[in-house]
Amino acid sequence: QLQLVESGGGLVQPGGSLRLSCAASEFTSDYYAIAWFRQAPGKEREGVACASSTGFSAVYADSVKGRFTASGDNAKKTVYLQMNNLKPDDTAVYYCAARLSGCSGGPISYPYWGQGTQVTVSS
Repeated sequence: QLQLVESGGGLVQPGGSLRLSCAASEFTSDYYAIAWFRQAPGKEREGVACASSTGFSAVYADSVKGRFTASGDNAKKTVYLQMNNLKPDDTAVYYCAARLSGCSGGPISYPYWGQGTQVTVSS
């Protein structure tokens, strides 16, 4: 069964950087997309970015454009979220999620989910 394992979260000061990784195991399909979502306390889950096995990548959240970048490594079946110039408002649990097609849709479009990793931006 497909599993997603996230890593890279933690505590960082405002202006700092983190790189999240999401590795897919037991994944036999060569066509897939892995998206990043985040959820802060009391807020709805928000789509942040996505990268697919075709080389496509996009950042969706206006609040992170110019600061976050999604990329993928097909050989490792891993997608990364590089987060630069982090702000306190970026504090959230970050989830990666996968689907066996391209980047599209909201959370309901992704049937496979990682366990989530906490990102805290604070001085």
